[in-house]
Amino acid sequence: QLQLVESGGGLAQPGGSLRLSCTAPGQEHYPLGWVRQAPGKEREGVSCINFEGYTYYADSVKGRFTISRDNVRNTVYLQMNNLEPEDTAVYYCAADKRSFYCSGTVLYDYWGQGIQVTVSK
Repeated sequence: QLQLVESGGGLAQPGGSLRLSCTAPGQEHYPLGWVRQAPGKEREGVSCINFEGYTYYADSVKGRFTISRDNVRNTVYLQMNNLEPEDTAVYYCAADKRSFYCSGTVLYDYWGQGIQVTVSK
């Protein structure tokens, strides 16, 4: 069973930056994505990157967030800039074993434990 582990969350001020990291050992060929869940809101597929480096971004984060991956280290990153209070959520790293491509899906096969991101003054 694939285990994904996130790190790098925490507290940031509006306009600030955070970088999330996630390791997915042994499954480096899978598309890897970030999904967030905020209280009272629908789960949102934030971003995804496949093995070839093609990416997807939700409209809500496009231009502010950047996803990348290191296929040697089996690690995916989410650089979050110009953070807004609306970005506050639990962020989950996830892997999709069924597709070669990325989309805004929230349906993945493997999940990390989630990491809290809070944007507040």
